[in-house]
Amino acid sequence: MTQEKANRWKLFLCLGIFIWFVTNLLQGIFTEIHEDEAYYALYGENLAWGYFDHPPMVGLMTFLSSILFSGTLGVRFFTIIVSCLTLFVVWKIVDEQSPNNGKVLTFFTITFSIAMLNVYGFITTPDASLILFSSLFLLVYQSYLKGSTWPKALLMGLLMALMMYSKYHAALLLALIVLSNLSLLKDGRFWVAAMFAILLYVPHILWQFEADFPSLKYHLVQRNSSFRWSYLLEYVPNQLLVFNPLVFGAMVYLLVKHRPKDVFERGLYFIIIGFFVFFFFSSFRGHVEPHWTMACAIPAVVLIYRKCQIDLKLNRCLRHFVWPSILLIVVMRVLLLTPAAERLGFYGKKQYYKAIEEVAGDKPVVFPSSFQKPSLYHFFTGKEASTVRPYYMRKTQFDLWQKDLQWLGDSVFICGNVYGVGQSFHKNDTAFNGYMATHFQSANRLSCQFQITNSGLDEVPVLHHGDTLFIDFSIENPSDITIDFQHDELSMVIKAQYLKNNDFCFCKYDTNIVIEPHSVYHGHLFTVVGDAIPAGDNRFALGIGDRVISSVTDDSCIDVVIK
Repeated sequence: MTQEKANRWKLFLCLGIFIWFVTNLLQGIFTEIHEDEAYYALYGENLAWGYFDHPPMVGLMTFLSSILFSGTLGVRFFTIIVSCLTLFVVWKIVDEQSPNNGKVLTFFTITFSIAMLNVYGFITTPDASLILFSSLFLLVYQSYLKGSTWPKALLMGLLMALMMYSKYHAALLLALIVLSNLSLLKDGRFWVAAMFAILLYVPHILWQFEADFPSLKYHLVQRNSSFRWSYLLEYVPNQLLVFNPLVFGAMVYLLVKHRPKDVFERGLYFIIIGFFVFFFFSSFRGHVEPHWTMACAIPAVVLIYRKCQIDLKLNRCLRHFVWPSILLIVVMRVLLLTPAAERLGFYGKKQYYKAIEEVAGDKPVVFPSSFQKPSLYHFFTGKEASTVRPYYMRKTQFDLWQKDLQWLGDSVFICGNVYGVGQSFHKNDTAFNGYMATHFQSANRLSCQFQITNSGLDEVPVLHHGDTLFIDFSIENPSDITIDFQHDELSMVIKAQYLKNNDFCFCKYDTNIVIEPHSVYHGHLFTVVGDAIPAGDNRFALGIGDRVISSVTDDSCIDVVIK
């Protein structure tokens, strides 16, 4: 009987995980799909070893979910399973030597009170699998420190690869673990584990190479922007919301008050401090998404749990403040099911895309300037959609799929403002603009190269207001149809684009441009630097406008100075 009482905590642990599963299952069914999830669902329909934004694990998860279910569960089911496994693994990391119901309740109090762990309990993002595989890695690493063996080393290598297949942030976590324990650099087994991980990661590396490293270019270069105070000032408040201000405060308290008791805990300290410091400095060069530090959640749970067992002040804080805050999490979950969630993107989208379907019928739909809208349209209707990208919008996976190339010359519905020919539609109390093109053509995939022939030999040309620029240019048409600049529906123009302020000036050239399939057109034009172009540093390019967007070839832009 005594042994039976001693094991009641196991039933309590299983009950807690079961409640977590049922809660997230119901939330996953009844909470409307988020735009990013619809995008990742397309990953699952087009399995590959990599995608523009992320490694392939999130695509695999949506693919596996879609085998078992349709609708929202067809995107979220494996995320729900992964979140339950994560809870169990984190409990194992805690390594409680004398568990009881009270300690299990303390564990659930910490985990259930972290806002983003609740969100990633049912919403599919790359972070869900990263958290699971990071937890498994830390569990095996903890065991490895107690006694290194080849099976443990190889298992660590496998988990390193799975972490990297989930999200690139895994590289930072692994680097921090090594920095926390430099003796690993002298450990032959650890080196073999690292080599094994790299070997398993080769398919993704080859994909990056064949695609010209789009992910690296995007995350390391294209995401960068100039310093803004708002990016810096929003960083800490966002972290408070992500972790729950009370949990965040407890985390800061233990980092200051307590020292790590061993090498493993030192690694957890390094992960928490390293992530927060790294992304704090990242906020100097661009917006930092609040959830980018979510890899800290697992070390935070483990450390807070362990320290509250020996720190009465921390324990009282959990019981009197953190535990009641779970009620706010419950309220947040309920609100996600109501119209109040519309501002967060979890409500009210289906009617809009169904209305578009009524107009488009079975024709493909092209959405200018958005990768989320074609993803949502496909999710709600099951029909084909893509985007055309203006020069000021970042590239996405749609730029690798290039579905719009397949529809050139066909009839498509363009959902958005189409200059000069667009119409307004009203369906089922839903209003939107668009145009039914009978013969679709777009500047989106045209490649334009140019040279200013009278700019001198300066490395950075200096231009003056009123200057006339003489330009030789070439436009490559990679498609299977002829591009006609005098097209009856979607005619095109060439513009001198000044990208820093999104300004442009018109150009004078032979307007009767016709580019045969898979050929290059060579021409000449001139343009005048308008007085409205602001003085100072700028970026100059030739843009091609097609009534829907203005497209610029990224690698042809040049730096100029306007005086």
